[in-house]
Amino acid sequence: MEAFRGIKLLEMLDRIMTTISFHTVLNFPAFLNKTWCRTRSNPSSTAVQLSSIFIQTDETRNPPDSKKIMGSVAAVVRCQAPNSLLTQENTVGILGGVSVFSTLIFLEKLVWWSSRHGEDCIPFVVCSDPTINREFSPPISSPFFLKEKNALFPLNHGPIVEKLRCKRAFLEQSGARCIVMPCHLSHAWHSEVSEGCPLPFLHVGECVARELKAAKLRPLEAGSNVRIGVLGIHESLMAGFYREKLESQGLEVVLPDMATMEHIVIPAIEALGRKDMEGARNLMRIAVNVLLVRAVNVVVLASDEMQGLLSRDDPLSKKCINPMDALARSTLSWAKSIQNLQT
Repeated sequence: MEAFRGIKLLEMLDRIMTTISFHTVLNFPAFLNKTWCRTRSNPSSTAVQLSSIFIQTDETRNPPDSKKIMGSVAAVVRCQAPNSLLTQENTVGILGGVSVFSTLIFLEKLVWWSSRHGEDCIPFVVCSDPTINREFSPPISSPFFLKEKNALFPLNHGPIVEKLRCKRAFLEQSGARCIVMPCHLSHAWHSEVSEGCPLPFLHVGECVARELKAAKLRPLEAGSNVRIGVLGIHESLMAGFYREKLESQGLEVVLPDMATMEHIVIPAIEALGRKDMEGARNLMRIAVNVLLVRAVNVVVLASDEMQGLLSRDDPLSKKCINPMDALARSTLSWAKSIQNLQT
């Protein structure tokens, strides 16, 4: 499944890069983590150099269409002035997280949703560092990560935060006027990464909570509050910022119990890792139903791995929310509000 998703996303990136020439798409290699934070000199020339290595990531080794895509990226570099930065006031800085695929999916949403009515796509700059995954012990791809309670919050998460803060500073210097981070795991350190940031730094949990509050949902049981289910691969993430942000809007949060996590959710992700799509999908449907029978109005799928498991024509998918959709909508709302102020 990952290989298939990779090919489709690379094809999508090629379409984006061949039609949008004024955006800057950057891969943030490991060697820049320290030098950029230390010097921050001549960011415009650095941006042009980085654009040419966008697809050089650990997650996309030897992609079948890499030559074609590199040609598209090179075309973007040629269109940019040697010392120019994005200067539009509604420029969005996209801080990539653990998975480059999740970043590309979010990028696709921004591109198509902002231009589907014939309007110009919003300007953006992307910075992605796939080496962040290496900072997790055990690695996120390991089955031990799913079962280790403290895996999400390693004792020494300083290097992860430092990398994210350096990338954030890079985006600021590159002309971003708003920062978004389309990664559930990275949001575990949102407060630390955003500390001291002079720009709006959107939080996916706040975006979801605001949309659900605005939807004016009604309780499914008399005398109770509106209940929102949260389903993810790690209870620390679900019980953390999602609960905080949802409860701040007066919404009651319902989490899966330990038995559901151990016997349904984790096996579903493990099945996905084995490319057993049918098994993963069946277990995911059970997990969603477990929350629905507890009278939740909707279920927030707080994990990139869970997205797309349920088909669009599955009735259960209409009861589920992809938080990154809410983040994308909030991002576009911000960009258009700034654009309207300029006209």
